[in-house]
Amino acid sequence: MANNSEKDAFLYPQSQYYGDFKPEKLVFNANLQEFAQRVSFICNLETAGKIETLEAYEQIKKLWKKLKNSKRELGIGEDPFNSDHLELPDDGDGGPEKI
Repeated sequence: MANNSEKDAFLYPQSQYYGDFKPEKLVFNANLQEFAQRVSFICNLETAGKIETLEAYEQIKKLWKKLKNSKRELGIGEDPFNSDHLELPDDGDGGPEKI
């Protein structure tokens, strides 16, 4: 019988990353691959009638929000030199101040 690492490699395959190397892009790529794998599992469970359509939708929506949050936290797609993204701490008026 296969050990756990062999099972994990089979169930959760990871492709090599060929993009320009930056740690945050590598982490996001791993998160993206995990998202795709989990969505595939959820779709297969729904297709087989193991979970309801609405449950599948809610699970995928939750995974999407997690991926989107990961993208934002890692700063993927943002221009670090664009001052439109810089914010000052909240001054108590109900919203952040833009620089």
